[in-house]
Amino acid sequence: MFPQGRPSHRLILAALLLPFLAACEEAELPVSAGTGPDPELPPPGGGLIPTVNIAEAIGWPADARPVAAEGLAVNAFAAGLDHPRWLYLLPNGDVLVAESNAQPREGGGLIAWIEGMVMDAAGAGVPSADRITLLRDGDGDGVADERSVMLDGLTSPFGMALVEDSLYIANTDALVRVPYRDGETRIDTAPETVMALPAQAPNRHWTRNVIAGPDGRFLYVTVGSNSNVGENGMESEEGRAAIWQVHRATGDGRVFAGGLRNPNGLAWIPTPADGPVLWTTVNERDELGSDLVPDYMTSVRDGAFYGWPYSYFGDHVDERVEPQRPDLVAKAVKPDYALGPHTAALGLAYAADAAFPAPFRTGTWIGLHGSWNREPPSGYKVIFVPFEAGRPAGRPVDVLTGFLNADGEAMGRPVGTAFAADGALLVADDVGNVIWRVAPAE
Repeated sequence: MFPQGRPSHRLILAALLLPFLAACEEAELPVSAGTGPDPELPPPGGGLIPTVNIAEAIGWPADARPVAAEGLAVNAFAAGLDHPRWLYLLPNGDVLVAESNAQPREGGGLIAWIEGMVMDAAGAGVPSADRITLLRDGDGDGVADERSVMLDGLTSPFGMALVEDSLYIANTDALVRVPYRDGETRIDTAPETVMALPAQAPNRHWTRNVIAGPDGRFLYVTVGSNSNVGENGMESEEGRAAIWQVHRATGDGRVFAGGLRNPNGLAWIPTPADGPVLWTTVNERDELGSDLVPDYMTSVRDGAFYGWPYSYFGDHVDERVEPQRPDLVAKAVKPDYALGPHTAALGLAYAADAAFPAPFRTGTWIGLHGSWNREPPSGYKVIFVPFEAGRPAGRPVDVLTGFLNADGEAMGRPVGTAFAADGALLVADDVGNVIWRVAPAE
């Protein structure tokens, strides 16, 4: 997902030539072909000039909103935010919003100018607010009527997790914590570092998510790769493309699972036999054409390797990577469920027996941030994937659509998903600067 990081030289060339070229390559398959447990994986495409198809970010016109699925209704829970990316529900019903973006990069010149041009077009070129905002719906009408800055002065914050009396925040360069008391709306205590996280330049894929384990002893933290497919050298990928397990009391950490190019959403999903199992959403690699490679969600096994950068979706070798590692390809775990090529799967929320009409009962609610390098575009919506017995059990169903207008411009881009205290689904929209609320229609 390029708007989070640095492009390859081929993408720089494509960006320079973009005003003079039509789309270089179009998809031959529908997004649905790259979706599900066994997606269609055609031969790699692309070429000298990869597809760059950026939906220009324009924001929502007055009184406009996404389109909710039949039986559902959507309203703005809060508006006027500053690049809201991630959501977290506190036990008292307050909603925390990470208003965040990548940190400025050092240096300038042509490459920096091109990066800025593309990021601006995609809506990712704004400065990082570096804060967590608290929203409170005091009268229960589905609209936040109180707002305060809970914590500021952070460094590209993203994921949040409350365990006992400590609020943990995943900054781009460190997992930190602050004390929390129920009901407070402002924290002035300086954050304490629990564990430093890899953030070496250019720090591509800057987002870090965090979730507490079932018993609270461990925290699990995502760290995306520093490149598309290791083109900056694997030494710059040390500790990246992974989910870390961090001991909450000591701060000691280890790689829990690797080979995950850019993991984002995290959720514990119960199973009849094994209890809660960790799941994540992952953004896969670029520049293999509009039909490759599908992003995905998958259960995460302790010690497993999921292929990046040497292979994708199991043992499909990426021949661009040097040197090759057939030993790692041989043990690469196939992900559980593809979510379509270049859809930029980010948000992940799970609910069992939700108070929603069929088919929106038990399953995952996923924010697809949207493609920048597929023709036609993919993603730009929120979907629901039904689950049974802890496993995906059907095709995705659209929840929110209409983020692109008739001219292909992005009025919004969905990111984080979470459930409010009243059971409604909340969706962070970092282009529209809105938190949308989705609930059953009356």
